[in-house]
Amino acid sequence: MIVITLSKVPTSLRGDLTKWCQEIQTGVYVGNVNVKIRELLWSRILENIGNGEATIVWNARNEIGYDFKTTRKDHKVVDFDGIPLMMSIQSENLAVPYGFSLAAKRQKARKFTHLAVTGKKRANFVSIDLETTGLYPANSDIISIGAVKSEKRDTFYKLIKIQTSIPDKIVKLTGISNSVLQEKGENLDTVLEEFATFVGEEPLVGYNIAFDSNFLDDAFHKTGRDALKNRFIDLLPIIKKKDIFLANYHLETVLQNYGIENQQPHNALSDARATMALAEKMIDMGYLRI
Repeated sequence: MIVITLSKVPTSLRGDLTKWCQEIQTGVYVGNVNVKIRELLWSRILENIGNGEATIVWNARNEIGYDFKTTRKDHKVVDFDGIPLMMSIQSENLAVPYGFSLAAKRQKARKFTHLAVTGKKRANFVSIDLETTGLYPANSDIISIGAVKSEKRDTFYKLIKIQTSIPDKIVKLTGISNSVLQEKGENLDTVLEEFATFVGEEPLVGYNIAFDSNFLDDAFHKTGRDALKNRFIDLLPIIKKKDIFLANYHLETVLQNYGIENQQPHNALSDARATMALAEKMIDMGYLRI
């Protein structure tokens, strides 16, 4: 059984949830789905939530009998000896700002994009990409992590040892086999520690980054670490709004449309480099602001 609460989200997202859950009160959905559907629904929520908030609760085999995730900025989920707790975050950054609304600011930004001063220093960020054995953290593993820093183009690339066999289609897609991981892979806990150090507090940019963030959240949780507090920025929904006539929105299609070459598709570092190039083009075109 799952319970999902939503606030300030697009109507289309509420419609998607009613296919699997019953809305028992405004913004409160209850359903009885398996793990695969639960993860799919959460990914769908993260992709389409916009500026809204969502929390999901489900049955779990722990001391309190349930677990949960949330997108709330004023709270975060922490693990206390195997018990998930919701911790309130006290920060001046969470105060409601005075002045124009976010929508008004975006409208003004689009209107005056042509007045932007060229050569202005960009904000630093890190582009990331993961390769995994499947689509859902509940039954799949991360096998590689790639990342690139915008400022000096420093790179991060690690292969990760796993206890299960990599499906043949993933081996064919990524070129990563169990023998490669046994020879060159590192323990998940070590890689996550080094990855967290590498990205620091910089914003993380990705293409369909909800997929990556779900796996990262799950991995940090499994290893007893707090989830990353970085801001995640997804290029996919922006591309969908700006390029409505693309045949599809696969990364390779989008890169081709923007004239970007990805030398080794489905390699985490190569995909992260291509994502970096895409983000920078979107910034130059006024589509993206970090």
